[in-house]
Amino acid sequence: PALFQMSPSQVPGRAVPCLRCQGTCPGFQPHSWRKVCRSCRCSQEEHSLCPELQEDQKLGRLLSGSRYAWLTTRPRGAGGLRLYKRNRMIVTNPIVSRKDPTFSTLTYEWAPPGLTQKLATQYMELIPKEMQPVAGTVGAWQRRQQLVRQLPLHDQDPAQCRGLSEGELQLMEDFIRRYKAEALGVGEVALPGQAGGSKEEGKAQDKSDAGTEAPKPPESTNGALEPVPAAGHYRCEGCQQAVPGDCPVVYAEHAGYQRLWHPACFVCCRCAQPLVDLIYFWKGGAAWCGRHYCESLRPRCAGCDELIFSEDYLQVEGRAWHKKHFACLECETLLSGQPFALDQGSLLCTSCSQSRHL
Repeated sequence: PALFQMSPSQVPGRAVPCLRCQGTCPGFQPHSWRKVCRSCRCSQEEHSLCPELQEDQKLGRLLSGSRYAWLTTRPRGAGGLRLYKRNRMIVTNPIVSRKDPTFSTLTYEWAPPGLTQKLATQYMELIPKEMQPVAGTVGAWQRRQQLVRQLPLHDQDPAQCRGLSEGELQLMEDFIRRYKAEALGVGEVALPGQAGGSKEEGKAQDKSDAGTEAPKPPESTNGALEPVPAAGHYRCEGCQQAVPGDCPVVYAEHAGYQRLWHPACFVCCRCAQPLVDLIYFWKGGAAWCGRHYCESLRPRCAGCDELIFSEDYLQVEGRAWHKKHFACLECETLLSGQPFALDQGSLLCTSCSQSRHL
């Protein structure tokens, strides 16, 4: 993978210039309610990514209280907060030369848990090189961007949403509980025919740590009780190509163990993007990323990017807005009942629209 070195100006922080704007933005200036920079209107992940600890806290929150709580841990002094046990992997390879032997190392910022290094390395080699999360490369950077994009914190934590009424708060909390019990999943990497043995350590930790009732059975599956295809007759659900028995594949518990995917084919059915860290949401016989799963059940405000739990909202050309956020992107004028323009998805008043095209 190509090396991707962050310059000092790209180290995460509030004043980081926007990568997309190439120096024209002075630094991230948080908007009062939009999830964008007040200066350039680009998203925060275009400026910098949050520290890895915050990412692990977010994923720990998402997975805790679910059947995947065994992928989290509660560190001392964390006040009950759980952290994602992200599996890093360091691969050391000897460099053969005429002189004394030396070694090269690759550090993967994430790798599928519970595998031998050989199988995990095989899995990584089946992912396009530019997407492999090797530390210091574009692939590692893209993985972290996908974490922000596919699993928005404001889709799982009501405290990150602004102005929820008591009724909306209750609806959102119920929504989160349901998707954790019924839809949330983490893909399992194994050789064909060898998946389905849920980790005993995971079961034990679920009971002792999660502190929740047993989740409902996953949609349309009998888990490991389903018959698996005969040896040599495996076929990828994504590309429909045959899969050799020595090729690591991805299983989704909610899909049942008759179905499997090549690592590069385990993608969101809506956006076709690889499912970051194999975290998926199951609905309608397909895997979704968190963002698009939530949007399939609730409208998302095009202004603040939060899910809408009120029945009183505006909808224009297939997009939705909280009434209080139906405002011009440039001057912030509220546009309910006023003339407006949609310019490449951006909501503008007529004056700002005309100025943009001068």
